[in-house]
Amino acid sequence: MILPIRAYGDTVLRKKAHDITPDYPELKELIDNMFETMNAAHGIGLAAPQIGLDIRLFIVDVTPLADDEDYEDIADELQDFKKVFINARILEESGNEWKFNEGCLSIPDVREDVSRKETILIEYFDENFVKHTETFSDIRARVIQHEYDHIEGVLFTDKLSPLKKKIIKGKLTKITSGDIHVGYKMRFPK
Repeated sequence: MILPIRAYGDTVLRKKAHDITPDYPELKELIDNMFETMNAAHGIGLAAPQIGLDIRLFIVDVTPLADDEDYEDIADELQDFKKVFINARILEESGNEWKFNEGCLSIPDVREDVSRKETILIEYFDENFVKHTETFSDIRARVIQHEYDHIEGVLFTDKLSPLKKKIIKGKLTKITSGDIHVGYKMRFPK
């Protein structure tokens, strides 16, 4: 089932999410619905707060990037990179910071350069509640960091300079009020 994505301004996007247990109600169905919702919106990541749930759950699927010539040197790694992250904790961020033009399904039509570290060490449970501690780099680390921020109540716009924030303020106000056309289901706070 395709769920509405919460728009910028919704209070759930600002909450620090809480852990869940393996007996979380209908978890498999929720994860399936999140993948269906993300795919319908042509996204590569989606966090539970974006569908109105303040739980530490997010998904990523960067397999569409495997065909992008910008990533041909890591195409094999991206080919099957579809993951579920439950109760994730980033343990370490390392390497150089690099800028990348990010967007967000909750903040449509806004894209800005965001600096993030190139490598992360993250601990999480998968959809079967098997614990993992893994290191990720490149675009995979960036997508994970972006989605991880959602479960911490942080949006990519928070990482912008005061000037950039001022420039996009009008767009953010339009999103909050629903004065925007998007090609996927959204729920607006006003």
